[in-house]
Amino acid sequence: QVQLVESGGGLKQAGGSLRLSCAASGRTFSTYTMGWFRQAPGKEREFVARISSGGSTYYADSVKGRFTISRDNAKNTVFLQMNSLKPEDTAVYYCAASSRYYIVLALASDYNYWGQGTQVTVSS
Repeated sequence: QVQLVESGGGLKQAGGSLRLSCAASGRTFSTYTMGWFRQAPGKEREFVARISSGGSTYYADSVKGRFTISRDNAKNTVFLQMNSLKPEDTAVYYCAASSRYYIVLALASDYNYWGQGTQVTVSS
């Protein structure tokens, strides 16, 4: 079992930056693909970014060039650096982990562990 705890959310003005963190339990963190998803009110949960165990990254087009996902395996933590924030980035952001043995990208069902979410609000 893996437990994920997100932090770092908050209220920012458009154009600002936030850094989300996700701390994971367990001794096999380095073997997991880690992802970030978000869900805005009244909308479906959508993929934001993912980083493989080997450090390969993949982003949704809507955040490419503005958001950066990274991981620190020594600290069992994955980060999401969010720059040039826009009001449409407002959502609850969820950290997710996948123990699948195939390549995992943007499909939520490929992730088998989820955090409780952290709210990000961007004002215009």
